[in-house]
Amino acid sequence: QVQLVESGGGLVQPGGSLRLSCAATGSIAGISLMAWYRQAPGKEREFVATDTRDGRKTVIDSVKDRFTISGDNAKKTVYLQMSSLKPEDTAVYYCNARVVTTDYSILEVWGQGTLVTVSS
Repeated sequence: QVQLVESGGGLVQPGGSLRLSCAATGSIAGISLMAWYRQAPGKEREFVATDTRDGRKTVIDSVKDRFTISGDNAKKTVYLQMSSLKPEDTAVYYCNARVVTTDYSILEVWGQGTLVTVSS
C-alpha cells in the first residue's frame, strides 16, 4: 500500500542542474526519514543524502557543495537539487523512506529509481 515514486531524472550536460522528486503515497501516518541513494554503472549502491522528520540533514562529502536535500511534509515529498553535475554523477537514483503507517507499524520502502545521465 505504501509506495515511493521518483521523478525528475534525465539527460543533462556537464555543469547542468536537475531536481529529483520522491513522493510517498498510501496509508501513512508519518515519515521519520527520507533519503537518496545512487548506483552508478558497475558500482555498488551508495548513500547520498538524508532528511529526517525533525529537520536534520546529511549529505555525503563528495557532493555536499553541489547537492541539496529538502522536504515538504504536507506533500510527503523529498527533493534532491543537483547542480554543477559531473559525468561521475551518472547513476540510477533511488528514494528510500522509513514510514509509520496509519496503524502505527514501521516500514522501510524503496522507490524503483530514476536515471540521471550526465553527458555532452
